[in-house]
Amino acid sequence: MRRAGARRRAPLLLGIPAAATVTAALLPLAYLVLRAAGADSTAWEVLEPAVSLPLVADTAVLVAAVVLASAAIGVPLAWLVVRTDLPGRRFWAVASALPLVIPSYVAALALLGALGPRGLLQGLLERTFGVERIPEIYGLEGAVLALTLSTYPYVYLLVAAALRHADPALEEAARSLGHSGFAVFRRVTLPGIRPSLAAGGLLVALYTLSDFGAVSLMQYPALTRAVYLQYQALFDRDPAAVLGLLLVALTAIVLLLESRVRRRARHGTSPGSPRRPGRIPLGRWRWPAVAFCTCVVGSFLLLPLAVLVNWASRATPLRNPLEVAWQATLNSLLASSLAAAVAVVAVLPVAFLAQRHSAPWTRALERLAFTANALPGIVIALALVFFGARYGGFVYQTLALLVFAYVVRFLPQALAAVGATLRSINPRMEEAGRSLGRRPATVLVRVTAPLLRPGLLAGAALVFLSAMKELPATLLLRPIGFDTLATEIWQETSLGAYSDAAPSALVLILVSAPFVYLLSGREAVELGGPG
Repeated sequence: MRRAGARRRAPLLLGIPAAATVTAALLPLAYLVLRAAGADSTAWEVLEPAVSLPLVADTAVLVAAVVLASAAIGVPLAWLVVRTDLPGRRFWAVASALPLVIPSYVAALALLGALGPRGLLQGLLERTFGVERIPEIYGLEGAVLALTLSTYPYVYLLVAAALRHADPALEEAARSLGHSGFAVFRRVTLPGIRPSLAAGGLLVALYTLSDFGAVSLMQYPALTRAVYLQYQALFDRDPAAVLGLLLVALTAIVLLLESRVRRRARHGTSPGSPRRPGRIPLGRWRWPAVAFCTCVVGSFLLLPLAVLVNWASRATPLRNPLEVAWQATLNSLLASSLAAAVAVVAVLPVAFLAQRHSAPWTRALERLAFTANALPGIVIALALVFFGARYGGFVYQTLALLVFAYVVRFLPQALAAVGATLRSINPRMEEAGRSLGRRPATVLVRVTAPLLRPGLLAGAALVFLSAMKELPATLLLRPIGFDTLATEIWQETSLGAYSDAAPSALVLILVSAPFVYLLSGREAVELGGPG
């Protein structure tokens, strides 16, 4: 049975801005179509099975492995932090999310510096036990490890928010009927968090599809890397456009799978339930749970930080290793903050149409809005260079165009967070407000907005963090002299000066950490009790 909110006709005031938002998100796709349509037959040879099938298979394996690994880490972490008496919950709530601030290319570099040839681990083993060689982490294993490091917080944060605001009545009823803790989680808790888990998995899959830095450093033959290699052939970008369309096709498959998972989800009570979930005593599993959290945080946060600090301490004597590129930091904060604000406002009409006025065309708008996130940043940047140079030269190489690129690139992250929260708000609460004679605008401000606030903050923070790390689009679209922390890191690492890049990487992590606290730590404090 369809929700009552879905039977009302979609208002024009939502339809127009939603269509404008999706049109902006589809500009890179339009660029690819124009390029591919004008390509000759030789450009389409990249789709021959001998060339394309291995790329598709390798990419699909990578995406599946990273999504499964992120879910296997993120869901238990969220449950332990939110629902149990885990010692140090407030600390784990923030520390578990902090890897989100580490760019995938920095994560890959740090992992290679720690676990790769001539890395810290090999040096330690050689000095202690005389071990001269350890297994390489290049290939699938290294790419999965680096991308999981950078993406599992998406699953952790969205699932934690769902667990934090869920009504515990159903779980308590199941336990009162004698069901075990695992049975309650499998039959009651997991179906309740499925929309947020699907949204988190979607973000992980899209991030993995669009990543270039980690797969390049780990020498893994992903489709995105093939697109970049084709774009290096500056005299003929048509084959890259054809491969880009293949990447869009994979994105459509991912969106279809996520949509099927979400349709199987059921609505719980709305966020903001007056009674917070009680803490489940871990008992004899208390310290194994602490060991699990320690292993995750140690491997995915402390290890990369240790490598960066070690590199920073070995910076060239001609530079102060503690020197901070303050202007680059301010530029990063400015561009990322503007992108976060614009993205959250832009996705609101799309999310409201899809969730409160469900129809084939509104759901199609929502699905189309996700396509840009699967495209590499360089594709989006080149598309905007193409359209900007031809039709909007006055905005070329301006801050406005850079912010627009960030919004297009990371729009799905805001949409996933806002949409997941809106789906969990029972529409009957809004209908009750309207039945009391309140105007729709009043219901929106007094009922929907307070319940939607966690999703708005989460969406803004996700876009901000991603924009802080974005590199290809920044390199191509930034105004002249507008350096960011990401470009500072790239300029040093491209020269092999990892020690000189480490201070900027550490600053990026430092200035991004408060926004991770906004996503996780603030609500962890609201839970109260000993932490």
